[in-house]
Amino acid sequence: MNAMNLIAVKSLVPVVVIEDAAKALPLAQTLFDAGIQSIEITLRTDAAMDALETITKASTGLAVGAGSVVSPEQLIRVQAAGADFAVSPGSTSRLLDEAEKQRFPLVPGAATASEVMNLLDRGYTLQKFFPAEPLGGLAMIQALAAPIQSVRFFPTGGINASLAATYLRDPSIHCLGGSWFVPKASLAAGEFEAIARLAKEAQSIALSAAG
Repeated sequence: MNAMNLIAVKSLVPVVVIEDAAKALPLAQTLFDAGIQSIEITLRTDAAMDALETITKASTGLAVGAGSVVSPEQLIRVQAAGADFAVSPGSTSRLLDEAEKQRFPLVPGAATASEVMNLLDRGYTLQKFFPAEPLGGLAMIQALAAPIQSVRFFPTGGINASLAATYLRDPSIHCLGGSWFVPKASLAAGEFEAIARLAKEAQSIALSAAG
Protein backbone atom coordinates (compact mmCIF):
# COMPACT_ATOMS: atom_id res chain seq x y z
CA MET A 1 0.00 0.00 0.00
CA ASN A 2 1.15 3.54 -0.75
CA ALA A 3 1.90 5.63 2.35
CA MET A 4 -0.12 8.44 0.80
CA ASN A 5 -3.23 6.35 1.39
CA LEU A 6 -2.43 6.04 5.09
CA ILE A 7 -1.80 9.72 5.84
CA ALA A 8 -4.76 12.01 5.31
CA VAL A 9 -4.39 14.83 2.83
CA LYS A 10 -3.67 18.24 4.37
CA SER A 11 -3.21 16.63 7.79
CA LEU A 12 -0.79 17.33 10.60
CA VAL A 13 1.48 14.49 11.68
CA PRO A 14 3.05 14.86 15.12
CA VAL A 15 6.74 13.93 14.95
CA VAL A 16 7.44 12.58 18.40
CA VAL A 17 10.59 11.66 20.31
CA ILE A 18 9.57 9.34 23.16
CA GLU A 19 12.01 8.83 26.02
CA ASP A 20 9.63 6.79 28.21
CA ALA A 21 7.54 4.07 26.57
CA ALA A 22 4.99 4.33 29.40
CA LYS A 23 3.99 7.73 27.99
CA ALA A 24 3.28 6.31 24.52
CA LEU A 25 -0.27 5.08 24.94
CA PRO A 26 -1.69 8.08 26.82
CA LEU A 27 -0.01 10.33 24.26
CA ALA A 28 -1.55 8.42 21.36
CA GLN A 29 -5.00 8.57 22.95
CA THR A 30 -4.62 12.28 23.66
CA LEU A 31 -3.70 13.01 20.05
CA PHE A 32 -6.48 10.84 18.63
CA ASP A 33 -9.06 12.52 20.87
CA ALA A 34 -7.82 15.89 19.60
CA GLY A 35 -8.57 14.84 16.01
CA ILE A 36 -5.06 13.85 14.94
CA GLN A 37 -5.13 10.90 12.55
CA SER A 38 -1.50 9.72 12.38
CA ILE A 39 1.74 9.87 14.31
CA GLU A 40 5.44 9.51 13.50
CA ILE A 41 7.55 8.03 16.30
CA THR A 42 11.18 8.70 15.58
CA LEU A 43 13.75 5.98 16.20
CA ARG A 44 16.05 8.28 18.15
CA THR A 45 15.70 6.81 21.64
CA ASP A 46 16.03 3.44 23.33
CA ALA A 47 12.31 3.60 24.13
CA ALA A 48 11.16 4.21 20.56
CA MET A 49 10.58 0.60 19.50
CA ASP A 50 8.71 -0.27 22.70
CA ALA A 51 6.60 2.86 22.31
CA LEU A 52 5.83 2.00 18.71
CA GLU A 53 4.78 -1.53 19.57
CA THR A 54 2.69 -0.37 22.53
CA ILE A 55 0.65 1.99 20.37
CA THR A 56 0.16 -0.44 17.50
CA LYS A 57 -0.99 -3.26 19.81
CA ALA A 58 -3.51 -0.95 21.50
CA SER A 59 -5.33 -0.14 18.23
CA THR A 60 -5.71 3.52 19.13
CA GLY A 61 -7.15 4.52 15.77
CA LEU A 62 -4.00 6.35 14.73
CA ALA A 63 -2.01 5.42 11.64
CA VAL A 64 1.36 4.74 13.25
CA GLY A 65 4.56 5.62 11.44
CA ALA A 66 8.17 5.01 12.38
CA GLY A 67 10.45 7.95 11.66
CA SER A 68 14.19 8.29 11.15
CA VAL A 69 14.31 4.88 9.46
CA VAL A 70 17.67 4.79 7.68
CA SER A 71 18.43 1.11 7.08
CA PRO A 72 16.74 -2.05 5.78
CA GLU A 73 17.25 -3.63 9.19
CA GLN A 74 15.28 -0.86 10.89
CA LEU A 75 12.55 -1.15 8.28
CA ILE A 76 12.16 -4.87 9.00
CA ARG A 77 12.03 -4.18 12.75
CA VAL A 78 9.34 -1.50 12.56
CA GLN A 79 7.25 -3.63 10.24
CA ALA A 80 7.48 -6.51 12.73
CA ALA A 81 6.49 -4.11 15.52
CA GLY A 82 3.26 -3.31 13.69
CA ALA A 83 4.00 0.09 12.18
CA ASP A 84 1.67 1.14 9.38
CA PHE A 85 4.35 3.06 7.50
CA ALA A 86 7.92 4.29 7.77
CA VAL A 87 9.50 7.67 7.11
CA SER A 88 13.13 8.29 6.20
CA PRO A 89 15.11 11.55 6.07
CA GLY A 90 16.62 10.38 2.77
CA SER A 91 16.92 7.18 0.80
CA THR A 92 19.39 4.53 -0.25
CA SER A 93 19.04 1.80 -2.82
CA ARG A 94 19.15 -0.81 -0.06
CA LEU A 95 16.36 0.86 1.89
CA LEU A 96 14.15 1.29 -1.17
CA ASP A 97 14.81 -2.25 -2.30
CA GLU A 98 13.78 -3.63 1.09
CA ALA A 99 10.61 -1.54 1.22
CA GLU A 100 9.64 -2.79 -2.22
CA LYS A 101 10.52 -6.37 -1.32
CA GLN A 102 8.37 -6.21 1.82
CA ARG A 103 5.66 -4.15 0.08
CA PHE A 104 5.86 -1.85 3.07
CA PRO A 105 4.69 1.78 2.82
CA LEU A 106 7.66 4.13 2.97
CA VAL A 107 7.99 7.91 2.71
CA PRO A 108 11.60 8.43 1.56
CA GLY A 109 13.29 11.81 1.79
CA ALA A 110 14.43 14.08 -1.02
CA ALA A 111 15.97 17.55 -1.02
CA THR A 112 17.13 18.07 -4.63
CA ALA A 113 15.50 17.82 -8.04
CA SER A 114 17.55 14.73 -8.92
CA GLU A 115 16.55 12.98 -5.69
CA VAL A 116 12.89 13.81 -6.27
CA MET A 117 13.04 12.52 -9.84
CA ASN A 118 14.86 9.32 -8.87
CA LEU A 119 12.23 8.55 -6.24
CA LEU A 120 9.41 9.27 -8.68
CA ASP A 121 11.01 6.78 -11.06
CA ARG A 122 10.61 4.18 -8.33
CA GLY A 123 6.99 5.09 -7.74
CA TYR A 124 7.31 7.32 -4.67
CA THR A 125 4.88 10.17 -5.25
CA LEU A 126 4.89 11.18 -1.56
CA GLN A 127 8.33 12.28 -0.37
CA LYS A 128 9.68 13.71 2.85
CA PHE A 129 11.42 17.09 2.71
CA PHE A 130 13.75 17.42 5.69
CA PRO A 131 14.92 19.55 7.39
CA ALA A 132 12.35 21.79 5.77
CA GLU A 133 13.09 25.26 7.10
CA PRO A 134 16.92 25.02 7.02
CA LEU A 135 16.69 23.83 3.39
CA GLY A 136 14.67 26.83 2.29
CA GLY A 137 11.19 26.00 3.51
CA LEU A 138 8.12 26.34 1.38
CA ALA A 139 9.94 28.47 -1.20
CA MET A 140 12.31 25.58 -1.93
CA ILE A 141 9.45 23.09 -2.10
CA GLN A 142 7.60 25.31 -4.56
CA ALA A 143 10.74 25.63 -6.66
CA LEU A 144 11.06 21.84 -6.83
CA ALA A 145 7.37 21.23 -7.45
CA ALA A 146 7.04 23.78 -10.25
CA PRO A 147 8.84 21.65 -12.88
CA ILE A 148 8.11 18.29 -11.16
CA GLN A 149 4.39 18.57 -10.67
CA SER A 150 3.59 14.94 -9.83
CA VAL A 151 5.43 14.97 -6.50
CA ARG A 152 3.73 15.63 -3.16
CA PHE A 153 5.72 16.55 -0.07
CA PHE A 154 5.68 15.70 3.63
CA PRO A 155 7.87 18.48 5.08
CA THR A 156 9.23 18.35 8.63
CA GLY A 157 11.89 20.26 10.51
CA GLY A 158 11.69 23.76 11.94
CA ILE A 159 7.99 24.20 11.20
CA ASN A 160 5.83 25.82 13.86
CA ALA A 161 2.24 26.98 14.33
CA SER A 162 2.82 30.30 12.58
CA LEU A 163 4.09 28.55 9.43
CA ALA A 164 1.78 25.55 9.31
CA ALA A 165 -1.20 27.08 7.53
CA THR A 166 0.93 28.55 4.75
CA TYR A 167 2.54 25.18 4.11
CA LEU A 168 -0.75 23.29 4.15
CA ARG A 169 -2.42 25.63 1.66
CA ASP A 170 0.18 24.86 -0.99
CA PRO A 171 -1.00 22.26 -3.53
CA SER A 172 2.30 20.37 -3.45
CA ILE A 173 1.96 19.64 0.30
CA HIS A 174 0.19 16.39 1.12
CA CYS A 175 0.73 16.55 4.88
CA LEU A 176 2.90 18.35 7.41
CA GLY A 177 5.04 17.03 10.25
CA GLY A 178 5.67 18.99 13.39
CA SER A 179 6.60 18.68 17.04
CA TRP A 180 5.53 22.05 18.41
CA PHE A 181 2.21 20.68 19.69
CA VAL A 182 3.90 17.81 21.58
CA PRO A 183 6.57 19.67 23.58
CA LYS A 184 9.30 17.44 25.01
CA ALA A 185 8.95 18.97 28.47
CA SER A 186 5.19 18.44 28.55
CA LEU A 187 5.53 14.85 27.39
CA ALA A 188 8.26 14.10 29.92
CA ALA A 189 6.11 15.52 32.71
CA GLY A 190 3.00 13.66 31.56
CA GLU A 191 1.13 16.93 31.01
CA PHE A 192 -1.38 15.45 28.60
CA GLU A 193 -4.00 18.16 29.14
CA ALA A 194 -1.51 20.74 27.88
CA ILE A 195 -0.66 18.53 24.89
CA ALA A 196 -4.38 18.07 24.19
CA ARG A 197 -4.90 21.83 24.09
CA LEU A 198 -1.96 22.39 21.74
CA ALA A 199 -2.99 19.48 19.53
CA LYS A 200 -6.53 20.81 19.19
CA GLU A 201 -5.15 24.22 18.25
CA ALA A 202 -2.88 22.61 15.68
CA GLN A 203 -5.71 20.52 14.29
CA SER A 204 -7.84 23.64 13.86
CA ILE A 205 -5.05 25.13 11.74
CA ALA A 206 -5.05 22.05 9.53
CA LEU A 207 -8.82 22.03 9.15
CA SER A 208 -8.84 25.71 8.29
CA ALA A 209 -6.14 25.27 5.66
CA ALA A 210 -7.91 22.26 4.15
CA GLY A 211 -11.17 24.18 3.92
